[in-house]
Amino acid sequence: MNIFSLLDTQTVLPNLEASTKAEILDKMVASLKGKVSDEEAGKILEAVIERENIMSTGVGKGLAIPHAKTSVIEQTYAAFAVLSEPVDYNAVDDKPVNMVFLLVGPQSSNSMHIKMLSRISRLMNDSNFRQRLQACTTSEEIIEQFRKEEQLSFSG
Repeated sequence: MNIFSLLDTQTVLPNLEASTKAEILDKMVASLKGKVSDEEAGKILEAVIERENIMSTGVGKGLAIPHAKTSVIEQTYAAFAVLSEPVDYNAVDDKPVNMVFLLVGPQSSNSMHIKMLSRISRLMNDSNFRQRLQACTTSEEIIEQFRKEEQLSFSG
């Protein structure tokens, strides 16, 4: 499964305005509505916040990868945001985040979930790729950057 295939113009937020971690998570889960019911979105948000309370998913370098698994959904969903302003996120490097990649999946898909998190981390670890994402102004441009980068990084 490709990361870019999980993203679409509804779930990619190129200039997300938020001032707190809670607001970021709320808006990102809200972008999944239409794919999931309001009730499922509520349960997803609960699961993501519960996971955040265990340990911050602010992984450093301006990136957070909030994620969770829940029994209320049967497939994996993702959302990606470039924030209009950096936000304090209790990241491991104590720096604010400016990009957030949300990944949520069904309770049963442990190995898929771990593979996808690993793939997101590998892609996002590239500072040139992060800069290219930062320069994008539309959802389409961001999705295209993910598509190109995945083909380069994971082909063959």
